[in-house]
Amino acid sequence: MARKRPEELRSHRWFGVEDLRAFGHRSRMLQAGYAEADFRGKPVIGIINTWSEMSPCHFHFRTRAEEVKRGVWQAGGFPVELPAHPVTEQYQKPTSMLYRNMLAMETEELARSHPCDGLVLLGGCDKTPPGLMMGAISSGLPSIFVPAGPMLRGNWRGKTLGSGSDVWKYHAELRAGNITQGQWKDMEGGIARSFGTCMTAGTAATMMLAVEALGFTLPGASSIPAADSAHPRMATESGRRIVEMVWEDATPRSLITEGSVDNAVTAAMAFGGSTNAIPHLIAMARRAGVMLDLERFDALSRRVPLVANLRPNAGEYLMEDFFYAGGARAFLNRIRDYLDLTARTVTGRTIGENIEGAEVFEDSVILPLDKPLQAEGGLAVLKGSLAPNGAVIKTSASEPRLLQHTGPAVVFEDYADLKKRLDDPDLPVTADSVLVLRQAGPQGGPGMPEWGMLPLPQKLLKQGVRDMVRISDARMSGTSYGTCVLHVAPESHVGGPLALVRAGDMIRLDVANRRLDLLVDEAEMARRRAAWTPPARRYARGWTSLYLDTVTQADEGCDMRFLEGTQPTPEPDIY
Repeated sequence: MARKRPEELRSHRWFGVEDLRAFGHRSRMLQAGYAEADFRGKPVIGIINTWSEMSPCHFHFRTRAEEVKRGVWQAGGFPVELPAHPVTEQYQKPTSMLYRNMLAMETEELARSHPCDGLVLLGGCDKTPPGLMMGAISSGLPSIFVPAGPMLRGNWRGKTLGSGSDVWKYHAELRAGNITQGQWKDMEGGIARSFGTCMTAGTAATMMLAVEALGFTLPGASSIPAADSAHPRMATESGRRIVEMVWEDATPRSLITEGSVDNAVTAAMAFGGSTNAIPHLIAMARRAGVMLDLERFDALSRRVPLVANLRPNAGEYLMEDFFYAGGARAFLNRIRDYLDLTARTVTGRTIGENIEGAEVFEDSVILPLDKPLQAEGGLAVLKGSLAPNGAVIKTSASEPRLLQHTGPAVVFEDYADLKKRLDDPDLPVTADSVLVLRQAGPQGGPGMPEWGMLPLPQKLLKQGVRDMVRISDARMSGTSYGTCVLHVAPESHVGGPLALVRAGDMIRLDVANRRLDLLVDEAEMARRRAAWTPPARRYARGWTSLYLDTVTQADEGCDMRFLEGTQPTPEPDIY
């Protein structure tokens, strides 16, 4: 492989020429205390750091950034840390998904406008892996991803707790009257015991694994617990490797192929991962010119078995157990027959070479192919009269009896309406009803919040009901579970069929045949369509207004139209 010469580095235009501007650039580095030998003629590595004191998943990134720098220095590069939007799942409202594309745009522009030759991407909390990757792909610079890693497993009164999953579980028991307010309060201190991401097979774990399967982390990096000593060593090695990637000109577009995208999807399906992976991976793939769609997701999910025995899909095991069982390398090696083993990765080797010889140490956690949790992947794509452009369901976290179900709709106009009426004793609802939530999609939320795991009515909880069919244009937390049909497209806010559902309408869910239908005749639907009026616009300025003007629907990845595509962007002028 031909290696770049120092004068071919992007940063050479800033630091290596003899003109007025380069004089200023070099003098300012000297002002910062660096010697010219530190940076001139060396790859400048931008460390895109999503650390924030409002992002507990990323608390350790202050330290990890320094450990990445150590590796960059060791390999002869020059590290510069560039803070980026943390996209905090826990605290940002109405949803962090509203800001995923902001992070993507910020990452791209940080890389493009500064003298960066390569990027190290520090992320992990749900929206940061896709946001960082989307921006890095569009920037075109060699990039490597350092995953935040999962937190330690939770503990409460001798019980192992999984973040998110057990919140939903025990909150239902609290509302049913089966645990006390004191017990619920006591659980707060035991469910999240270290820095790092959710340790269930939620969105963070899913996306970190998908990025590894796509080829953008060091082998096994995605499953190392955040608090494990292997994690800082991985960060330093990533810093060393990115310097070599710059010399090799190993750009994202040189690594991403249809095969590597299929690998990312396949890994997410065999993992029983989050439904959020679908819009994220669609958006990432399309930034690289690979037109991933819902049909491809469903086809890949149908062919690969689900072999990760983790919450919220089943059992007691969490990401810490997954790591001890062999981690991401062992998992990917177990499903190797379903992967494109020739796909190139950031190591300079193929994914097949990266996972060769990796062993599973605990078959009860990473299941054998002939004893899977279920014969197909964890997600299914539905279409029909209620979702002409598609909807998704996590079959691995649903009650099997409900995967074929017909029932009357109980309709909530928005989440405020749901909160107001859900626990009304007079609400006309039974266990056979279908709960429907509107105004929760990309525009309706706005930002497609994680409202799709609708809580069950209290009166049904007290009767022992723990699952029922729920339908919305929202997303749901990857840590959640239940028979929740999500991402209905087109969304209700733009006049999709979900906007026309009325209380008592019969809805049929048929997962085996991948159907979701509203059983109302077309003449009646035409009357309702003619009478429908769009909701009033709520945002007149700022980021949200720009987002609403340009965001795509869930089946298209929820990217912004002006950020899509692979058209080249000129290098900045330096005058």
